[in-house]
Amino acid sequence: MNRRTARVRALTASAAIAVAVALAGCQTDGISQIPSKAMQPLSREMQATLTKKDMPVESPILLRVFKEEAELEVWKQDSAGQYALLKTYPICRWSGELGPKVKQGDRQAPEGFYTITPGQMNPNSSYYLAFNLGFPNAYDRANERSGQFLMIHGDCSSAGCYAMTDEQISEIYALGREAFLGGQKAFQVQAYPFRMTALNMARHRNSPHMAFWRMIKEGSDHFEATRQEPKIDVCEKRYVFNATPVSGRFDPVGRCPAYQVPQDVASAVKEKQDHDERQFAHHVAQGVQTVAVRTGSDGGMHPTFLAKVNTNETFVANGRRVASLPPQSPGGKATLVYLPNQTAVASADPETTSGVIGSTRVASADGSAPVLGNLFGSSGEPAPASSSGSGIGKWFGFGKSEDTPPPANPKPAAAPAAKPTATAKGGAKPAPAPTSQTMLASSSSRPVALGAIRPTTTQAGGQSQAEARPQGTAQAKAEAPAGAAYTAGTLMPGAKPVLSSSSFDGRWGGM
Repeated sequence: MNRRTARVRALTASAAIAVAVALAGCQTDGISQIPSKAMQPLSREMQATLTKKDMPVESPILLRVFKEEAELEVWKQDSAGQYALLKTYPICRWSGELGPKVKQGDRQAPEGFYTITPGQMNPNSSYYLAFNLGFPNAYDRANERSGQFLMIHGDCSSAGCYAMTDEQISEIYALGREAFLGGQKAFQVQAYPFRMTALNMARHRNSPHMAFWRMIKEGSDHFEATRQEPKIDVCEKRYVFNATPVSGRFDPVGRCPAYQVPQDVASAVKEKQDHDERQFAHHVAQGVQTVAVRTGSDGGMHPTFLAKVNTNETFVANGRRVASLPPQSPGGKATLVYLPNQTAVASADPETTSGVIGSTRVASADGSAPVLGNLFGSSGEPAPASSSGSGIGKWFGFGKSEDTPPPANPKPAAAPAAKPTATAKGGAKPAPAPTSQTMLASSSSRPVALGAIRPTTTQAGGQSQAEARPQGTAQAKAEAPAGAAYTAGTLMPGAKPVLSSSSFDGRWGGM
């Protein structure tokens, strides 16, 4: 894309925004409220990475968060419609212990599956940029968990959030913005206590959260086996994945209906889980040491940040020592952080130790007026994506909002994962004859530990047993007809998927 083309696209986008505001009868000065930090283009380095990985800038994204390793991964669909790892970011700060958030004020960062719509993006956050995780989700509400304004944001301070540096959140925010502009209705955030490997599950086998972790590990298995976003539902107060009810519907607190899972997905997931169970049993038989259930460390910080903390000049606040983290770029400002209480339980690599620090303040939604409706709204509350209409006004959130549609059904991935049925340009294929297979709807009755899909081998700790939860059975079903690489369930109505892109320079240079 040459500079002239980039400028034309930017001016066209600006005009579209202005028209949308005018048609919606909104105040035109709302456009001026969009801070420049929320409209920064992707760096040339990121653009080059996208090109190298054959990932269109507009393609859907998915985030995975791992507390113990203090890492956040951004996954993105390539031109063939498969998710692949784009980049891993070290997390500057997370608070609490390993385990899910249960109630307001417990300082726990959420674990589970969360959906981010355009309206949850906050360009006016006091923490540079932010997006609301949407806690409590359907599972959290069914289990009477409380809390609000749990976010991924900048400023490296946290009380129940996942805090990044301003530079990191700027890039992550921009990737989300581009995916929304490309037509993605919402992106999924998968938050885990640690990388769901067999070793980590063995080391944490004494944790009272183990049943919950086995349940969310099943969702991780679905993603890793298919390289597609798992469809999330809740019934009997538990998660179910890639399931389609035979009759009835999923009720978060009601009895699970009979449901089916695509045959290819079920087979790939079972193969992965069987492998993990054997590895788990091996680690236990070898006497892998368990780790403390509670550490009193109040969260963690990636070793790369901990090593940079200036401990020569400190002061005391709230009974704790505070130090400064140097700016990430020349001319930037230092960030005040609480010094570590102790070293973390485990780290991403055996030779490193992850530290922990306290928080300085609670992230909030700021309460400022929405900007561009639901697209880049300043409200911290979750906002549903529009599921009808293709006009400019509705696209930018000025039309009627409706419930967020469920994520698209995943498609099996290439080896070593299941073979995908979708192609980048191919049309729909007829589904094979249905084949029934019984699979466990709940994994709580068996140890399940997943080998993480990343280039390097990682380690983390392990913890304890868990509360029992209901189990059910599900029949596997043949894959439905495949469509284009970007599945319809992940795209906004009226958006045209872009399957290839040659250059990304100056995409937002005119705004």
